Amino acid sequence: MEELSTIYKVSILGFFLGIGFGAVAQKTHFCTMGAISDIYFFGDWNRFRSWVLAISAAIIGSQALHLTGIIDLTESIYLSAHLGWGGAVIGGLIFGFGMTLGGGCGNKTLVRLGAGNLKSLLVALFIGLFSYMTLRGLIGLFRLELEGVTTLDLSLWELESQGIQGFLLAAGANLVIANVLPIIIIAGGGLLFCFKCKRFRNSSTDIIAGIFVGSCVPIGWYITGVIGSDEFDPTVLSSLSFIAPVGESLQFLLTFTGSSINFGIAVVGGIILGSFIAAKLSGEFQVEAFTGASDMINHIIGGSLMGVGGVLALGCTIGQGVTGMSTLAFGSVIALVSIWGGGIFGMKYLEEGTIKNAAKSFFNKG
Repeated sequence: MEELSTIYKVSILGFFLGIGFGAVAQKTHFCTMGAISDIYFFGDWNRFRSWVLAISAAIIGSQALHLTGIIDLTESIYLSAHLGWGGAVIGGLIFGFGMTLGGGCGNKTLVRLGAGNLKSLLVALFIGLFSYMTLRGLIGLFRLELEGVTTLDLSLWELESQGIQGFLLAAGANLVIANVLPIIIIAGGGLLFCFKCKRFRNSSTDIIAGIFVGSCVPIGWYITGVIGSDEFDPTVLSSLSFIAPVGESLQFLLTFTGSSINFGIAVVGGIILGSFIAAKLSGEFQVEAFTGASDMINHIIGGSLMGVGGVLALGCTIGQGVTGMSTLAFGSVIALVSIWGGGIFGMKYLEEGTIKNAAKSFFNKG
């Protein structure tokens, strides 16, 4: 391992992290879009609580690494002093709506792909195509214009980042309170929300899923921030996110001899393999195709919207909803709420059948 270059060390570890994530997500049916649909259609909050538990675990682990100086989360994209609220809102809404049409968010798409779902193969291809178009292609022009119009430069208010701690310091809180209070309120409140429910406490599957998924985030920070530390060729500090890395993975496959692997690409490959192994071992592997033309069209549109929205919002239900939230970034809170809103609107669209009727239902009933 010592003879390998830093990028290969990081990628190998990311690959194995992805295998674990994919296997656990497949076995426990962890799905953030499914969590929203369970509440909307069945009034079942268990998978949503599992997602909240993942967020809480990610915050506790990541902030422990940050406060002890093992990593510096201010180097991540989430804590930039430039608050792109427009991308967080618009991208989050687009992504949330798209995941309902695509049958799942970014991580669920990869997990289902590993388990033999051909629908998810098409969704993944369109996520990758449109995410890369939004990063560096035609739609990138719109992204840059949106960022230029809506991004707030917090340094004008003497804020070094968009972390909630920084806002508390600016409001007059001392350093200890500013660092500890958000963890207590958000992570502690999340744990209370989860474990006050007896039904959730009795669901070992949902508890394991939440703790494992949440724990993968600080592990990802450690891999890229500590093991990836190299004064000559440093690895960009990052953790789990599944939209832009899918686009990068497609580029890597298409231009292998002229491209380099990275942590995100390795994690994507690991998730697909981990899900495949878990599905095979449990007898759940099954090739699933489209039921008709409308089903196929919905998945194409869903994947395209997720690709665009995930890049605009700087992440998906995991990339912003768990990894971004672990940094306690204000932009991640905005993106997460927007994804929820887009997802709920998508559920109403599936129920009502038209955008117009869905909008009426959304604004009249919430």
